[in-house]
Amino acid sequence: MPGLLILLIVVVLGWAFWSSARAAAERAEEAGRDACHAAGVQWLDQTVHASGLRLRRGEDGRLGFERTFRFEYSEDGQDRHVGRLVIRGDRLVAFSGPVRRPQVHSLH
Repeated sequence: MPGLLILLIVVVLGWAFWSSARAAAERAEEAGRDACHAAGVQWLDQTVHASGLRLRRGEDGRLGFERTFRFEYSEDGQDRHVGRLVIRGDRLVAFSGPVRRPQVHSLH
């Protein structure tokens, strides 16, 4: 009986970890796609790739996972650049990648 309880706890913890990882990846995909769209660049491969995981304290002092993701984008379809997103909990806490291009208006 104690073995079954331990197995159940392990399964529940595994499911919770997988679920939070999936939610963070979906949030990172949304942020990467939106940033590329706003910057007028092409988001390559239509996905993000997990590149890091660590335990960090949030603003409320509680321990949680901080996940790092990378994605690639192109300015002209011939080049490749790497962007990086850091998600802590369900919040985007760091971003490096394409930036919104300023609008150029002609006076004609």
